[in-house]
Amino acid sequence: MALGVIGGMGPIATAYFMELVIQMTDAAKDQDHLAMIIYNLPQIADRTSYILGDSHENPVQDMIRIGNELARQNVACISIPCITAHYFHKELSENIPVPIIHAIQETGRELRENHVKSAGIMATDGTIQSRIFQTQFRAMGIEAFIPDKPYQKMVMDLIYKDVKAGNPADLNKFQQVSEHLRGQGAQVIILGCTELSLIKREFPIGAGYLDAMEILAQRSILRCQGRIKKKYEHLIT
Repeated sequence: MALGVIGGMGPIATAYFMELVIQMTDAAKDQDHLAMIIYNLPQIADRTSYILGDSHENPVQDMIRIGNELARQNVACISIPCITAHYFHKELSENIPVPIIHAIQETGRELRENHVKSAGIMATDGTIQSRIFQTQFRAMGIEAFIPDKPYQKMVMDLIYKDVKAGNPADLNKFQQVSEHLRGQGAQVIILGCTELSLIKREFPIGAGYLDAMEILAQRSILRCQGRIKKKYEHLIT
């Protein structure tokens, strides 16, 4: 069963998502891996700018167009390796005739299955202000903590000035935000932006994190009837 991917938001995160799917799959040979059809379109308008009202360029129509092209190629389901884009999940699902995996909902399920009662969220301004994590977690009985304004600026710098710009991530900022969220009471910290996933790939960030893109990759494999390596069955560090 083929997995469809609406990619390009951003390009490095899309490439890493493909790497994660391959890395997590329990495969003895090439043929055991998932077929993936990846549509990488970096020109999709910035999701955060649109959500915050800083831009009138709506990213949804491009995503719907790509989703329908993937549907015509008979993919079993679609993944979007951009967490902020999940703000549009309902509208996309209403206009694309293929199931779209909901990374935020699946992240909440992973927390609940591991009896986590509180989580801190590191994500873009668009994701934070749209409350897509907070609303989902509250419905699941999980308390959500978000960074105060100076710490949220650090998160945005990590995403836009470091990873998206191709610069080394400032791990000191990452650790400061983490300590701030744990100080509020977060048991686990959610890496709620695919650029933050790349920081986890590059640095030993330690225990108590859950990467939403790893959740998306794991669920993508399972939904397409692939097998998960045992070490990726539980994803909280």
